[in-house]
Amino acid sequence: MAMFSFLDPYRDRLWFLTIRQFLRHKMAVFGILVMTLMVFFVAFADVIMPFDAEEPDLFNMMARPGWPHLLGTDELGRDLLTRTLYGGRVSLVVGTFAMLIAVSLGTLIGALSGYFGGIVDNLLMRFTDFALAFPRIFVLILLAILLRPKIATVVLVIGLLAWMPVARLVRGSFLEIKNRQFVEAAQALGAGNARIIVCHILPNALGPIIVAASLGVADAIISESGLSFLGLGIQPPTATWGNMLKNALTQIFDAPWTAIVPGFMIFLTVLSINYIGDGLRDAFDPHRITQKINE
Repeated sequence: MAMFSFLDPYRDRLWFLTIRQFLRHKMAVFGILVMTLMVFFVAFADVIMPFDAEEPDLFNMMARPGWPHLLGTDELGRDLLTRTLYGGRVSLVVGTFAMLIAVSLGTLIGALSGYFGGIVDNLLMRFTDFALAFPRIFVLILLAILLRPKIATVVLVIGLLAWMPVARLVRGSFLEIKNRQFVEAAQALGAGNARIIVCHILPNALGPIIVAASLGVADAIISESGLSFLGLGIQPPTATWGNMLKNALTQIFDAPWTAIVPGFMIFLTVLSINYIGDGLRDAFDPHRITQKINE
């Protein structure tokens, strides 16, 4: 890589322009601020909140929002704000790690398919098409029934059903990048396939992968919430936004806040992540970057 060190100033300027373009996207910055605050409160919920997320209080069942229960309590008298923060831990962990699995698997398959082409490309893409043809919600429900619904299981199931769009995206990027002159130069200098894929092509394909990963986290959170809402995800008393919504169905008219709070958290999280994804998409847009470089 030392022989290409003269490119470092341009690479540094490229990252500077990318970050500046992202920061100009006001809604993306709003999404970052919201997610930063959410991660902080979720991570330190046991320190911040004075209540136990699973301990019932039979004297305060379905208490209205007020002091000391700022967002009210549920049907067992458990503090709703505390359970929402603890539920956020599960939802964010599931979303993040499920997408790490999906991005890793999708990047591997897409990179091999796009770089080698030919029969490798045909086999891997037909396998991807085969996986895409299955109704995702049906497979999620089936696997959730067959496997014990723990956090690790839900992460694995969602991650293994979300890699296909990433694979197709990475394949397209590799097909375009592998024909560039710097890749041909690396091949002429005797670099192996693994080195070319990891050190030369993959860094130039990171933009679309990062965008897909950010949007995939939101999709994984919705999938986990849907499974929990159907009773096939993580089971009570462990709090998740999905099973909190499910439990709120029976008292939605008597205590609507029990449904509004977790529902709003899902909405706010997904909206913020989508804004971040929009900002990343604009920031990594090659046409915008080229225009800024030429200015």
